[in-house]
Amino acid sequence: MDQALADTLTTWRRHLHAHPGLTLNEGETAAFVAARLKEMGIEVTEGVGGHGVVGTIRRGAGGSNRSVGLRGDMDALPIQEQNESLPYRSTIPGVMHACGHDGHTTALLGAAALLMQDPNWTGTVQLVFQPAEEGGGGARSMIADGLFQRFPMERIFGWHNWPGLEAGTVAVHEGPVMAAGARFEIAFTGHAGHAALPHLTRDPMLGAGHAIVALQSIVARNIDPMQAAVVSVTVAEAGEAQNQVPNRAVLKGTARWLLPATGEAIEAGIRRVAAGIAATFGLEAEVLFRIGVEPTVNHPAERELAAAAAAAVTPLRRDMAPAMTGEDFSFFLKEVPGAFVWIGNGPGEGGCELHNPAYDFNDAILPAASGFLAEVAKRALAGG
Repeated sequence: MDQALADTLTTWRRHLHAHPGLTLNEGETAAFVAARLKEMGIEVTEGVGGHGVVGTIRRGAGGSNRSVGLRGDMDALPIQEQNESLPYRSTIPGVMHACGHDGHTTALLGAAALLMQDPNWTGTVQLVFQPAEEGGGGARSMIADGLFQRFPMERIFGWHNWPGLEAGTVAVHEGPVMAAGARFEIAFTGHAGHAALPHLTRDPMLGAGHAIVALQSIVARNIDPMQAAVVSVTVAEAGEAQNQVPNRAVLKGTARWLLPATGEAIEAGIRRVAAGIAATFGLEAEVLFRIGVEPTVNHPAERELAAAAAAAVTPLRRDMAPAMTGEDFSFFLKEVPGAFVWIGNGPGEGGCELHNPAYDFNDAILPAASGFLAEVAKRALAGG
């Protein structure tokens, strides 16, 4: 990549960082993406599965019928940025690109530019700019809107920046890349009353307190210790007055796993704990368990193709353990073969971790990320 393009990408990335679009509200980002693609002379379809954008590049007279998809996610998070010294810090209160999707979007635009400059390939590349990755169901929305029927692709590839991994290094996993994830809610309903007369109430706060502790026994005592699993209670909602026992207490949290059987055991455990505590304290319990993402597991042939493409343009690692974070790219992998890789963002110290209010994407890795995407697309089209 020449320096002029690298500088342009940095400018674009910092613009997106300063103007983040929260999940399901990525309209301004989508318009920016569409405008840049059109400037490159690329065919653009907007409004795919919400604010999704697909750019289509066709190459070859009569051309190859091979096709490949490249995906970048666009949405930001409901986090107040703490990078006060950055001249391009978020201009939207309470919203920031704390996960690097601004960099992912920009790298895909960079790959589009590289592919447009390169005459040495034929076929069709579908550039998939996905909205609502952060729990908004963006992948499923694009699929439901006919993504793979309207924009045929034999394979699809994506990536995520990874703090703590050497800058620009591509990590290709042998097994699972990222975990399945679910959000759960447990609502305990009792009988409200005066806090000084607790014997006349049925206290949902007491049940919720016991549940917070008991839920930890699911991973500790119900899951094979050789299998990865997480159950985290992250929200507790109850009460309006300090002298009242409330009628209702709600716990919310997240669960993560790598194997389907582990996820089934976690859900069963949550329901069992809630029912048992409700029976113990004379409460009613309602459990909601919503799976948001499936495990991200690469297809073998595409995994090897991604590794070969990475090795051709940047350092490669194949020894990374999976992470318990989730990624809705997993739904794309259920529709067509593909692979998902990590690209190092550099050191993660000083708060530069994913979902941290001090996070910032490393612009220096944009050439490696764009180069990898362009290279893997060309190799896929060549029949790799």
